Amino acid sequence: MTTKNKAQAIIEKMYNKDTFSQWLGINILEVTPGGCIIEMKIKANMLNGLGMAHGGITFSLSDSAFAFASNSRGRKAVSIETSISHTKAVKEGDQLTAIARELNLGNRIAVYEVSVRNQHQEIVGLFKGTVFRTETDWDV
Repeated sequence: MTTKNKAQAIIEKMYNKDTFSQWLGINILEVTPGGCIIEMKIKANMLNGLGMAHGGITFSLSDSAFAFASNSRGRKAVSIETSISHTKAVKEGDQLTAIARELNLGNRIAVYEVSVRNQHQEIVGLFKGTVFRTETDWDV
């Protein structure tokens, strides 16, 4: 099995048990070792009292991309620190794409960034996350 095929199998296994990402309506577009691209559409039940997407929605999309990317190397990884900057309002009907990429891969710690863009290619969120890489390998 190639490293890309293994990464895809891991993400598929994760997604099949990830009912939250499924509830958000996340679609996985591309998986590579250390990265992934996912997308989702903003629905009315994701809006806050100001009529724009709740910040937790963009965070959750980013967090899912981060989780998939950080586990795609074959070892189970868990988040230890995350942050997001919301750079533009997100509205109902917006199609968001999250691109996760690995910034640093260590034996125990790895760092990732996720950029989130809308359908107009405008950046609506910038996310950074750090994971602890366990000694447990994914069984795929």
